[in-house]
Amino acid sequence: MKGILEKNMVIDDLYTVKFFLKEGSYAESYRVKDREGATRFLKLFDHAKLKSSQYTPEGKIREIEHLKQLNHRNLMAYLDNGGLTVEDQHYSWVVLEFISGETLADRLKRNSSVNVYEAKELVKGVLEGLEFLHSLPVAIVHNEITNLNIMTDLSRDVPVPKIIDFGHSRTQDGDCDDYSREDLNQIYLAPECLEGTYSTKSDLYACGVLLYHLIFGIPPWSLELSRYKTNKEKYEEVLTGERAKPLMFVSSDASIDKNTLGIIIKALKNDPDERFESAAEMIQAIEGKLTVDFKPEDMKQKQAPVGGPGGAYGGQSSGASSGVTSEVRTGEGFKDIAGMKDLKELLQVDVIDALKERERYAEFGLTIPNGMLLYGPPGCGKTFFAEKFAEEIGFRFYQIKPSDLQSKYVNATQENIGALFQEARENAPSIIFIDELDALVPDRNMPNMNHMSSSAVNEFLAQMNNTGESEVFVIGATNRPESLDTAVLRAGRLDKIIYIPPPDFDARAEMFELVLDKRPLEGEIDYKKLAELTENFVSSDVRFLCDEASRNALRAKTKISQNLLEETIKANKPSVTLSEINNYLKIKEKFEGGGNSNSSIGFRKK
Repeated sequence: MKGILEKNMVIDDLYTVKFFLKEGSYAESYRVKDREGATRFLKLFDHAKLKSSQYTPEGKIREIEHLKQLNHRNLMAYLDNGGLTVEDQHYSWVVLEFISGETLADRLKRNSSVNVYEAKELVKGVLEGLEFLHSLPVAIVHNEITNLNIMTDLSRDVPVPKIIDFGHSRTQDGDCDDYSREDLNQIYLAPECLEGTYSTKSDLYACGVLLYHLIFGIPPWSLELSRYKTNKEKYEEVLTGERAKPLMFVSSDASIDKNTLGIIIKALKNDPDERFESAAEMIQAIEGKLTVDFKPEDMKQKQAPVGGPGGAYGGQSSGASSGVTSEVRTGEGFKDIAGMKDLKELLQVDVIDALKERERYAEFGLTIPNGMLLYGPPGCGKTFFAEKFAEEIGFRFYQIKPSDLQSKYVNATQENIGALFQEARENAPSIIFIDELDALVPDRNMPNMNHMSSSAVNEFLAQMNNTGESEVFVIGATNRPESLDTAVLRAGRLDKIIYIPPPDFDARAEMFELVLDKRPLEGEIDYKKLAELTENFVSSDVRFLCDEASRNALRAKTKISQNLLEETIKANKPSVTLSEINNYLKIKEKFEGGGNSNSSIGFRKK
């Protein structure tokens, strides 16, 4: 336990603290059990950290007062609230339902987009929750509708979207001067919110952004704005300019109907008077009971950018693939990663701090490294680590598979590689992550190497030279490091060579705890015992075991217990054999002794 409340502490003889979840700027959250053993969500407010604007004129915590009014299937349910004193410090708490599910942000991580029908149904559920809030005697404006604050309750036959986190909610008749957009996602904020005002129509604007984001896999304006992330005022200035232009849609996506386009365009009007009048009216449009017309000048067709469906480096003539994705990732970053402490510290010092403290590093003649290679057995979390690194640093993230760049047309692969690096430089600082790097940059000395593949390798090596000076960081991942062209590992290219092994004992225990965190559990779970039983299991194995135990519990109509987890472990074997792990250790020894001065930083055995 890391929080203020101790594990197994009983609050008001009603709720037993079971698990610390996370800490925010003014509150902490916990998983607790009520008297009947049901799992609940408790939020603990620290009075010393609350701002005056977070209190009502009567001196009550505004967020709790709003939560007490929640009574709708699409809103997180309020259950109870109270106060307590710990070590002479005063706190208030509120207990809410515990939702077994995932956020829409998590959903987009699993699948880059959502089909139009499902996206509309999800947004419709959000709007039904907002209709309840906006129709209260004193209307409540949520003010923070984003893909992170919508959870889908997966405990039912049909997933139900629920609005969570009312930390920035305000009443419609409230004083606009107490509204703060600090820590909010500007992409989802309506134009009037950027000026410090808000209304129920601000929530409808956010629903338009959400619908666009779900269907296309990217927010409406994020592609053009990543370079301004560290300059908030400039970011908002450019955002306002982009919103004055016609809304852009990917021309190759034929599955979106005209009425859905009209719904998005109307919801995202800069002038609140031109948007839907209410959540009820927007629901009618989604249900097809209201036709939404729009002018051709309200939208602009474009070829899909990197990250949009149908887009390609080199265009249609080159035959390039369309799987390239690009986005500014948001999330918990390194907090979601169990173990890998040395690697996280290395990247913090060599990359993140170097970008945030450019002048100090420049005094020593240093820029960020050009890139790093992550290698190791399948399923050890190489791709997951790269994604979480992108969240931690908050830059444009290009996630590439070799097939996204390779083409059967002469010179097209080289052109696609060049275009990728060119766009990454234009959107710098940015990260290029290439999975299965050995397929894109194979050893040119192999007997079956053809001219086209060799030319593609040459182009990649040329583009890799000193990318750090352009604030482009390249991450390559491979399960077959011995098949890479050795030139890519030279200084000035992939400077860091990092072995990602199967998780150790502590990491496995933490992984079980992270994966099972929001799932329905029965009794106490001994995570150390689970770690003991899973020696040589890789990261993906741990998640599989948790999923398999969850499926077994669902079929048996029970919760996930220690016994069920242990039975699941005994019924499965590690996906990577011990001999395979030993082969990787031999490769690691070869790299560390092979003369690459950077290859062992923080990772050489003592």
